[in-house]
Amino acid sequence: MSADATKAVAARDLARKPFAWTFTTPLYVGASLNPVNSSIIATALVPIATELHVSVGSTAVLVSSLYLASAIAQPTAGKLAEVLGARRIFLAGIVLVLLGGVVGGLGQNLAMLTVARVLVGIGTSAAFPCAMVLIRRRAEDAGLDGPPGGVLGGIAIAGMATAAVGPPIGGLLVGAGGWRWAFLINIPVTAMAMVMAVRWLPKDPVLDRADRRFRRVADRIDLLGILGFAVTMSALVIFLTALPRLDWIPLAVFALAAVPTVRWELRRTAPFFDFRGFAANGALTRTYLRQGLTLLGTYSVMYGMTQWMEAAHGYSTVTAGLLLLPMGAVSALLSRPLASRNLVRGPLIASAVTMLIGSAGIMLLTSESPAIALVLVSLVFGVTSAATTVGNQTALYLAAPPDQIGTASGLFRTFGYLGTITSAVIGGIVFRDGASDHGLHILGLVLVGAGVVVLLLTVLDRRLMGRDTTNSPAHMENPTKENPS
Repeated sequence: MSADATKAVAARDLARKPFAWTFTTPLYVGASLNPVNSSIIATALVPIATELHVSVGSTAVLVSSLYLASAIAQPTAGKLAEVLGARRIFLAGIVLVLLGGVVGGLGQNLAMLTVARVLVGIGTSAAFPCAMVLIRRRAEDAGLDGPPGGVLGGIAIAGMATAAVGPPIGGLLVGAGGWRWAFLINIPVTAMAMVMAVRWLPKDPVLDRADRRFRRVADRIDLLGILGFAVTMSALVIFLTALPRLDWIPLAVFALAAVPTVRWELRRTAPFFDFRGFAANGALTRTYLRQGLTLLGTYSVMYGMTQWMEAAHGYSTVTAGLLLLPMGAVSALLSRPLASRNLVRGPLIASAVTMLIGSAGIMLLTSESPAIALVLVSLVFGVTSAATTVGNQTALYLAAPPDQIGTASGLFRTFGYLGTITSAVIGGIVFRDGASDHGLHILGLVLVGAGVVVLLLTVLDRRLMGRDTTNSPAHMENPTKENPS
């Protein structure tokens, strides 16, 4: 068969079935790496503290380091995928996760384990933005008019399901083989993901020699902008995690780094963080805000209610985890049918309404409430989690400029991490005198306020009007143009 005939057959196959399982499977496996590593460490913190002779509180750095690394690395990986190729960055991320698994598995002190978690955080951050770049390009090559809802739903399920099963898997691994397996599990999983990605993901275009030079790459990705963003974000996260204690040093660093970074980005023709585009593209900005605020609610339930159930209700750690397990199951079960229909406005309204209902339910709970009441509240937030992930992910796909989908997807995740981190901060404030019913009710009141803002960001968003059907190519080609009144 001639080369032209081979290309014609490949084109027909792409048009007939653009998202075959060989294309989507490595993306799903990659998308599961970050959430499972975020949650699997929870069961290993106490054994790590015992063996390394450190306090349990000091092991919290293993959680915060991954979140911080991920918040910075997600948009960075997206930018690199746009410039250097999504497949290359996807594979580089897998290598970093593999290295993190080895370093953590062999680690002899808390510093080595922290380095391992940073490597894992950076490596796993490549998966989602690279997947969005690959999916967007595949959809355009296949001539699809609307977003591939089933594939986006699969990405959502891979993230939510693995986050939910992370603690049980971690408990089994740590119980059977020791805490090192919370790191070593990455070795076989990344080896499998590497083989699938090399064999099945489409190759990136060959880069010219000039495009491979460091100075050229640094200019195209806006390396100084990335460094400024990293310093600014690190200082902000450190300041937030210290609350309610005011740590003025990171706040000062944040201010000193943010001002020159913003000025630099505003002067760039192709900035890493496009402030002008961010301000002009209201649909994308609102998507980021909705995602961050809704994850603030869902993670407040996961962290705050767990802490309250153990302290005020007297449940064991295992029992508290099992009571919240249906929340993850409902999220996973609802994601694909919602995503397959390319729904946006409907799921987002459902997300905001269920967040309000669940938050009101939290305000009614007491230490005398039956277990079924706790499960019902968590189930409501399970609907919130599924609806917001699917709705906002599809809104992101539609609102982000096609050539910036990687960076936009990374920032989407960064806002989610900020919501997650803020949920931990709020939990620490409301429960600073102990996980009491009063503190839980204050938490519920805060979440009601966040739910009202999410609802307003949804129902007053003109761009979401009529977005519960497949969108036209014209919309995809000009995603930053606002609809007329």
